[in-house]
Amino acid sequence: MRIFAASLATETNTFAPIPTSMASFREAFYAPPSAHPERPSLCSAPLIVARRRAREEGWTLIEGTSAWAEPAGICARETYETLRDEILGQLEAAMPLDGVLLGLHGAMVAHGYEDCEGDLITAVRAIVGEKAVIGVEHDPHCHLTARRLESCDVLVTFKEFPHTDNVDRAEEVVDLTLRTIAGTVRPRMSVVDGRTISSFPTTRPPMRGFVDRIKALEGKDEVLSISIAHGFPYGDVPEMGLRVLVITDDRKEQGDRLAMELAREITGFRAEGPPPYLTLDEALDRIAASGSNGTTVIADPSDNPGGGAPGDSTHVLRRLIERGVESAAFGPLWDPVAVSLCHAAGPGAVLPLRFGGKTAPASGPPIDAEVEVAALATDAHQSFAGGLVPLGDCALIRTGGIEVVLIEKRTQALGLELFGNLGVDLGARRIVCLKSTNHFHAAFAPIADEVLYVDSEGPLPRDHRRVPYRNVRRPIWPLDEVSDLVRII
Repeated sequence: MRIFAASLATETNTFAPIPTSMASFREAFYAPPSAHPERPSLCSAPLIVARRRAREEGWTLIEGTSAWAEPAGICARETYETLRDEILGQLEAAMPLDGVLLGLHGAMVAHGYEDCEGDLITAVRAIVGEKAVIGVEHDPHCHLTARRLESCDVLVTFKEFPHTDNVDRAEEVVDLTLRTIAGTVRPRMSVVDGRTISSFPTTRPPMRGFVDRIKALEGKDEVLSISIAHGFPYGDVPEMGLRVLVITDDRKEQGDRLAMELAREITGFRAEGPPPYLTLDEALDRIAASGSNGTTVIADPSDNPGGGAPGDSTHVLRRLIERGVESAAFGPLWDPVAVSLCHAAGPGAVLPLRFGGKTAPASGPPIDAEVEVAALATDAHQSFAGGLVPLGDCALIRTGGIEVVLIEKRTQALGLELFGNLGVDLGARRIVCLKSTNHFHAAFAPIADEVLYVDSEGPLPRDHRRVPYRNVRRPIWPLDEVSDLVRII
């Protein structure tokens, strides 16, 4: 048995001002054939799981390229076509094949390609023919388009948000692909379009209970897999939004009914899916009124680099400074220039520094302050979902009672190392303010007495009615009143 595996992934914010280029992939993660480390990246887990299974079971794995870029703006056409054609060339050289495994984020957009994954999967199908089995893993913040579903045999999304189960879902994709090749199952996919733009963190009800319920349904009554595509709200493409995918063992009508039932259930609580958002002043007043000396984590999703935002917005930090907040840690703030100045000055230096607010009007004006360079780190990383995420060179600066982590490589707050690399004891801080939507939760919630979410003036508004969509297929909630669900496959 011969199987090919590769990965091409990024999450494209079509409103973001930062282009995604070949340099974006090479800076974040690029591994040519057979060069992928044993530790998976977020979207390359199918290759890593297949590598282990091939060793254990004695079949042949041909590894292709794996590439990941941090979420940002629309990908350059040449970049996408180069990486796509690189993988397709490797695929052609590997023929004949029994199967293909693809680790794809699911929300990649390039100039000239509103559905990069659909384009890639369709091209893979054209090369391998109808008999080979194609298995795909997606991030749940994907655009689950009809084109890609028509060209693959198995598609599974992560269930958890934060995405702590990428390896578990890769095991599922690999297993279903192998069973399909062996002829022991006949996957049939059923999809319902929920006509919804919302957010569904699995760290809180009602989504926590919903995910537990769908996991309990799998493996019973011929149900092979259930996936919820949350959709990526900042990708302005026609097929953006919530979709429910049920895979049955040759029970299409049953799968259609179950997908519709689950879609009705989740759309019934779509307004309650996101956490309650406060203003920053409301959050700070709440902390002050509590009288607690414990640690409160404040998340600012509106400038989350994991959603394609620059990560250099100063709105929240400026207000913390204006209010004279003490015992606070803030990060990350993306500013390579400020990082280089701090490294030039050295630890312990006190200097006037301009930082943040460089990318676009939504980033706010830069902050000018006299700061102390409290600590420095070189070529640092943070951990997430079994992988390491590069931060580049970092600097910890102190202004008043606030410590700020400046980073060279743009990313969101994911692991405790973001602060630990620089010697910050978060347990001794009353406030920890993070640029992230929910991926921070797995690492930071255990050290917090309370987690609060704020909606600031950053480029990713949490009220999706404020997003200037032009291409999303209407009607869709909350932009419109919607009553009907649409079965697309």
